Amino acid sequence: MIEVRITESNSPNVDQRIGTMSMAHYINATRTDASRILGRRNRQKGGDGNRFQASVPKGANHPCANFTFPPPPPPHLRRIGPRPCPVCYLPVDQAIASMPSSPSESPVLHNLTYVHDENPIKTEPHGGSDFGGYPSLKQRNDSFDIKESMVVHCGFVKGSKPGHQTGFDFDKSDLAELQQFHEIIVASAIFGNYDLIQQPRNISEEAKRNVPFYMFIDEETEAYMKNRSMLDSSKRVGLWRIIVIHNVPYSDARRNGKVPKLLLHRIFPNIRYSIWIDGKLQLVVDPYQILERFLWRQNANFAISRHYRRFDVFVEAEANKAAGKYDNSSIDAQVDFYRTEGLTPYSEAKLPIISDVPEGCVLIKEHIPITNLFTCLWFNEVDRFTSRDQLSFGIVRDKIMAKVDWHINMFLDCERRNFVIQAYHRDLLEHMPPPVAVIRRPPALPNIITRGRNQGKKIPRHGRDRRSGSRRHHKASAGNRESNIF
Repeated sequence: MIEVRITESNSPNVDQRIGTMSMAHYINATRTDASRILGRRNRQKGGDGNRFQASVPKGANHPCANFTFPPPPPPHLRRIGPRPCPVCYLPVDQAIASMPSSPSESPVLHNLTYVHDENPIKTEPHGGSDFGGYPSLKQRNDSFDIKESMVVHCGFVKGSKPGHQTGFDFDKSDLAELQQFHEIIVASAIFGNYDLIQQPRNISEEAKRNVPFYMFIDEETEAYMKNRSMLDSSKRVGLWRIIVIHNVPYSDARRNGKVPKLLLHRIFPNIRYSIWIDGKLQLVVDPYQILERFLWRQNANFAISRHYRRFDVFVEAEANKAAGKYDNSSIDAQVDFYRTEGLTPYSEAKLPIISDVPEGCVLIKEHIPITNLFTCLWFNEVDRFTSRDQLSFGIVRDKIMAKVDWHINMFLDCERRNFVIQAYHRDLLEHMPPPVAVIRRPPALPNIITRGRNQGKKIPRHGRDRRSGSRRHHKASAGNRESNIF
């Protein structure tokens, strides 16, 4: 993807990163039902149905206040599949200056603590784990009854503190590191040696000094990296500080990855903000700019992109089954359970909620009690049912929103694709054929009639140069010409 930084003509201090201009609302040259709902709602408010307005920024004087998406290209020029779209970011220094000086208010819930149980016992015929503590259905239901002080299951039920004899254990040298205070962290994970580490790009000097980048890996991934001299005693790979996990709680690497993804607040008890990116992603925008754009500007404390195509849990479940993401019976059991709890297919009746299905590879979060509760309860669903967190996101969000005045910023997936680039998983990369060099030969020179003393005579060639079309000549020419590498 070619990335260009330009300055908006009406806002000289605003950076705009431009990716491909195709809008993610348009898939295979067809508008999705979600975009029809949003377009209709916009027209009812008096807006231009053909104009895409970016989410409303904080304050009319914000430099990005007048930023709008360009209209989608004509059908015959649209590219198939999801693509990034323009995002209006503040320069890093202005983004830093806009960081709130105090935490956001947590509605109703002010004190959140966690269940500790050295001998968890499974008492009901459902999923769960020793690591999660096997909360009963009654305990599950009680956890959605939001009160000022709450005690809930949230992983790490054993041991004196997360990472110490709890399962998902850290080295002693890392335990102290994880207790430190940070305004912001970026975190990711690779388990089962599934991905290759992607180095962030376009990171400011301020972020390099003040924002730690943590990469969680298991022992299998650690062995692979050490065998290839990618990891040494410094525990650093580029910007990433490597944290090795021992005694992983699950046999499924994907499920192990949900622990740091959803329980960062338990691993890092003294941070204000976190940006989680899946291990297959490369971050290409500064963390301060991402936080300003998706949290601080929106007065939000949790942000996640919505799925680029699907917005209904029942449709998402069928897509997961068709793709073989998990065994069908487990997916059916989870969705059927949610149906008995009142989950219905997405419709306009849920507006202003615009989707029940996230693209969950990026989480942007302020660590306050209500968001910590949300990710605890989301993790409990992943622990109880399938590891497909897209299926459980909506039910947890809706149950909390039914009790308290709280919302999630579900931004466009094309905006997410603006600040992260997705790579292939390691096994695919290693089995890919090498790049193919396409040699473009210049066209043959036209016959030139030369007028003068040698006109009509052949010019003799000498030595090895007499056969310009020889194999030797062609090989040398091919080696010297520029190649176009795919």
